Amino acid sequence: MARLINLILIIVMVALVIFSAINWQAIMTPVSLSFLFGEAEAPLGLILLAATGLLALLFLGFVVYMQSSTLMIRRKLNREAEEKRKLAEEAETSRITELRTYLETELKQIQTQSTAMQEKVENRLSEIEAGFKTTVEESGSSLSAYIGELGDRLDKK
Repeated sequence: MARLINLILIIVMVALVIFSAINWQAIMTPVSLSFLFGEAEAPLGLILLAATGLLALLFLGFVVYMQSSTLMIRRKLNREAEEKRKLAEEAETSRITELRTYLETELKQIQTQSTAMQEKVENRLSEIEAGFKTTVEESGSSLSAYIGELGDRLDKK
């Protein structure tokens, strides 16, 4: 789109130069000009052509100024965006490190709790086993005593 506009402007400028060259005699013809403070003889076409050229130069200067200021703003915004991106990456890295540390701490805590729970279960199983063993031995002794009594009764009969 910008190239099309530039092409159109170049064509218009070339057409104006050709028109001025063809009508140069009319442009240079002096006429009587009236100013607020007096009158003078001067070529009106040349004055208007010079004014148009001056306005074109001023417009060109304004366009260059706007493009350069836009370019400077764009560079500034790009630098700021890059800085923000770096800050975001650092924050993300920090969060990942923080999460890793938290997970390691939690895993160690769970492992410690698991080890403690395993020791409690083993101790409780040992207690239950000892109690069961004692109960079985007592039951065995009681059973032996009953069998012995029964054997004595049978022997007495």
